[in-house]
Amino acid sequence: MAVAKPFTPAKLVVGVIAGETPIFEKTEGALVALYGPIDLRSGFFPFDATDYYDNEMGPNLRRRFLSFVNLVAPDELAAIKLRTNALEDELGRDQPARRRAVNIDPGIMTPAALIMGTAKDFAHRVPLTRGIYAHLELLFRKDEVRFLDWTYPDFRRSEYGVFFLEVRAVYLEQLRRRRRGPGTG
Repeated sequence: MAVAKPFTPAKLVVGVIAGETPIFEKTEGALVALYGPIDLRSGFFPFDATDYYDNEMGPNLRRRFLSFVNLVAPDELAAIKLRTNALEDELGRDQPARRRAVNIDPGIMTPAALIMGTAKDFAHRVPLTRGIYAHLELLFRKDEVRFLDWTYPDFRRSEYGVFFLEVRAVYLEQLRRRRRGPGTG
């Protein structure tokens, strides 16, 4: 019989989709208040692989990824997604009727994968709790990103892969430092 062990802490990575720079800034400030300091920010990527959010959020959307210094327990992903959904509502209160200001997609990075939280069910998604599912987005093998049949089209961009590998390098160093213990550099 296998013995259950505590999960390895995960790296919190959040994708933010919006059209206006002030919304990105406001969202980032709110996320820092919730989850602590950011260690890496991607550049802004055009969110043009789909028009899924155009009716709700308008045209010319961009996506930016943030990763956070503080590691999280992997089993917190559902609670984080529920909190970021509430934050989307809070940030959208100033928007015109039926407009959404921002889309916030939290995920966790493990040494082997990037797993996003979602409220949308699909055959390959794993139910977590309270209507939130785990969506296995990417796999990591050595210094390469591996896509899955269901990897979102924009996540297949090489620029995303470069950023996620940078985040992973920082994360793996964090794990090495934790294993060495405090005061060992």
